[in-house]
Amino acid sequence: MLNIIICLIYKINQEVFAMLLKEEINKYLNYCKFQKELDDKTIKAYKADLEQFITVIGENNPDKEMLNAYLVYLHRMYKQKTVKRKIASVKALFHYLEEEELIEINPFHKVKTKFREEVILPKIIPRDIIEQLLNHLYKERSIKEYSEWRKKIILRDIAVVETLFSTGLRISELCHLQNKYVDLKNGVLCIQGKGGKERYLQIGNNDVLSILNAYKMYFEEEIKKQGYFLSIVMEMRCLSNQPGA
Repeated sequence: MLNIIICLIYKINQEVFAMLLKEEINKYLNYCKFQKELDDKTIKAYKADLEQFITVIGENNPDKEMLNAYLVYLHRMYKQKTVKRKIASVKALFHYLEEEELIEINPFHKVKTKFREEVILPKIIPRDIIEQLLNHLYKERSIKEYSEWRKKIILRDIAVVETLFSTGLRISELCHLQNKYVDLKNGVLCIQGKGGKERYLQIGNNDVLSILNAYKMYFEEEIKKQGYFLSIVMEMRCLSNQPGA
């Protein structure tokens, strides 16, 4: 049976090459999941990028000319940050194929993939908007006519907003923050990052700690049941890191 080495060097039997490359992509994704222990979100992004690469190049061998054409295609279709990620996904695949000795020539060695990136400053929420949001939530919490269910929802929302702005947590990190990594006594959160890396965040504001303690007391049963500290499901309503959820 022809292998990828033969297909790349002699550029023959393109249909066989395309089939073999798809098989190796599946093996590579399993390698990323079980040996590199990458998270599901990263694996999903890799899979989408590599499937797009296969779709665009078709049954053509990915030589220097084809890869340069693919780079032009990406730059026309996407912003620089997305292009950089998609290129990295494909380069990582061919590095894997080279390491596994499935190819003798890595076509990316002859392709320039570095480009000048546009510097985009992060957008921030103005301080007065944050204050308006918090003032509104605290005002809502003081309304006695609200049901206990609504009061709990408001308390959760206050806890979420206060935590985000006092620690700088990413929304995805907040949604996946487990109760066992929350130490309110010492005001410390242990955040589990990519690749099993940990970092610690200090909550230095006593008012925020007071709100979080009140939240934990009211949601004690839900937290114990689900394990997550701030991502609590109530009547099918839960936190999500997706916009508008």
